[in-house]
Amino acid sequence: MSWIDKIKSKTTLRKTDFTNGELWVECPDCKGNIFIADLEKNLRVCTQCSYHFRISAKQRINQLLDEGTFVESDIDLISTDPIKFKDSKKYKERLRTYLKKGTHLDAIISGTGLIKNHQVEICVFEFSFMGGSMGVVVGEKITRSIERAIKNQSSLIILSCSGGARMQEGILSLMQMAKTSAALSKLANERLPYISILADPTTGGVSASFAMLGDIILAEPGALIGFAGPRVIEQTIQQKLPEGFQRAEFLLNHGLIDNVVHRKDLKETLANILSLCKNSW
Repeated sequence: MSWIDKIKSKTTLRKTDFTNGELWVECPDCKGNIFIADLEKNLRVCTQCSYHFRISAKQRINQLLDEGTFVESDIDLISTDPIKFKDSKKYKERLRTYLKKGTHLDAIISGTGLIKNHQVEICVFEFSFMGGSMGVVVGEKITRSIERAIKNQSSLIILSCSGGARMQEGILSLMQMAKTSAALSKLANERLPYISILADPTTGGVSASFAMLGDIILAEPGALIGFAGPRVIEQTIQQKLPEGFQRAEFLLNHGLIDNVVHRKDLKETLANILSLCKNSW
């Protein structure tokens, strides 16, 4: 086999590992081209400017939890159509489209696992499922995770990546804001730690409820965090917003979050926090 045939052979194999068979991706921030294999090795962080690409909930779980320790909970919960919502398409049809893909049943994965041998209850949002929007199932999974944390006397971690409440479930989706916040008050009464991690984006009803109620709030670099988007705010107040407004670094400088943590350092940071909590909580 010639050297060119060897390259073609390796390329063909590599194509099967990535979406649509692409080998290169353009960074939205620095506009540089990145070889996808290098991007994957770097936890889907740009090797040139450290831009954090969005990743799936399962990828986050694999990155954060000790290998083989994650046990998923409440996998039987599936969204319904409680208010028979329809816009350009019926809500039932939208759900059916996502379910046919077979990768996720809703916008969150929850379960129990270990981080450097510290037991945690963890909820991780899946943005690819309806923009990580929070409906009844998301609220119920978070609430059940809080209840398990209380029962097992373990720490709670929620990694948010969401556009907010799911409009297709109307007032029922907004009720999840109060439901999850009330459950977190019970966790606080038990003096159990809750660590909230904000990824890009964390907005709307999610940011206005449990996402900003953490005992410790961390964020990924460059994450968009806020209630309404910058464009909506500018149109409302008729003023130009400061540069970097609603980005993680801006919120850190103004005291709204506790730290901005690079993805490669997140597991170690969580382990250190959990160790401190174990000794002092």
